Amino acid sequence: MEIPNYGKIEARAVLFDLNGTLGVEGVVDEEVKHLLGRLAEIYEVVVLSADTFGTLEEQFEGMPVKIERVKNGNEKLERAMKYEPYIAVGNGNNDVRMLENAELAFCVIGKEGATVDALLASDVVVTDVKDAIVMLLNGKKLTATLRG
Repeated sequence: MEIPNYGKIEARAVLFDLNGTLGVEGVVDEEVKHLLGRLAEIYEVVVLSADTFGTLEEQFEGMPVKIERVKNGNEKLERAMKYEPYIAVGNGNNDVRMLENAELAFCVIGKEGATVDALLASDVVVTDVKDAIVMLLNGKKLTATLRG
């Protein structure tokens, strides 16, 4: 994807955090799941999560989404590196290194909030993960936000 006066974004995967990013208290909305299915037709979709609420496997059962449990931000970055180049979507301190290393990083300030460090490590800030996914599905929306 080439964005005028911004640059070229190349990615083969989109990496998501679960809690506070894709879901609230470990539960992912059905509309978000539908959008993830559409995104999986274009990119490899991966959820990297510490799984605070113990719902990781259940939430993505039968979906074209790869899930990986991580303990902390360092491990999240280590796992993320396997998918380079990638796009990252997160909201918390354990997402910061993954966001910093991404070709493109989204911070989601949703119902569970976001940390300042995650915000500062991101290229785009949204208030709903659906907006980030739709921007990735419709490159013109992303271009409108990022063009210089």
